Amino acid sequence: MDPVQKLIQFCFDKRSAIGYSFMALLTMGGQQWFSFVAFQCPCSHENLLYGFVFLFAPALVLLIIGYFLNTRTWKLFTGCCLKPKRMFPKGNPFHCLLVFIQLTLNAFIAPVMWISVALLHGSFYACAMSGWQNPGHVEFLCQYKSELCHKQLFAVTCGNTSMPSPDSKAVLLLLQAQSQVLGWWLIMTAALISLLSTCYSSCRSKVSALQLKFWRIYLDKEKEKFEELTQEYAAKLAERNLRSFFEDKEPEGFALPSNKSWDEISSLYCFIPDQQYYSTLHRFVEHGKPDTADERTPMLNFVEVQHNTSIV
Repeated sequence: MDPVQKLIQFCFDKRSAIGYSFMALLTMGGQQWFSFVAFQCPCSHENLLYGFVFLFAPALVLLIIGYFLNTRTWKLFTGCCLKPKRMFPKGNPFHCLLVFIQLTLNAFIAPVMWISVALLHGSFYACAMSGWQNPGHVEFLCQYKSELCHKQLFAVTCGNTSMPSPDSKAVLLLLQAQSQVLGWWLIMTAALISLLSTCYSSCRSKVSALQLKFWRIYLDKEKEKFEELTQEYAAKLAERNLRSFFEDKEPEGFALPSNKSWDEISSLYCFIPDQQYYSTLHRFVEHGKPDTADERTPMLNFVEVQHNTSIV
């Protein structure tokens, strides 16, 4: 294997880590751009609202995008208004709730990165909290400071207060320190939740580590081949219809899956402990009909979670 192939294989094996690193760099770049270009603290009593909007509004947008880009979201909700039972296998709403929790955890990756980086930078938080007029908060920040601190706290982040420069600088440093401490707590909490959820998924896995690895490879290959074959068959069908139209003749026969078949392979995968299937498509090809096994649970373990959280 030449060095280029080794590099490609390494990137493929580590695609989740590389993807998250790339997302972190984009988040840091976006936060810096907001800080230097778009963010201008008003230094008034509107500081609280303005600072928190810049801190949480982009995170909310990233959360929505995270839901939108996850294919499992659409597998779960597409057609659910017409066929609610698709969301509740065997009439158990717990399965749907479990899937939605995983979708939410995956979607929260980018927002948590944004808020963490913003808190470590400190400008959004400092602006917001300098406008919070809670008496206890103001007294804490202005302790042992000039009397002007109580009246001009909101102007600290702009550096245009009448209070002595050391007092103004001390308040600003205290706000930034609070922001950074909150940022590190958020990072540690997110890392701990990620570790515990991964350990739990691995401990609850019904298959071995090597089979999990094979499973992930299979899912990637199935997705790759699905894209190739859908392009090929769509092109053939389009060509057949256009030739029939332009040549004014009856179209040739063209076999396509039924709506029921499409519906079956589009549902979320359900793992069956006593059978060895690696996807909904695999199970459908083997059976050709919906599975009726009594014991089935949505495939929410290590395999599909890691496969769907891959960024590249």
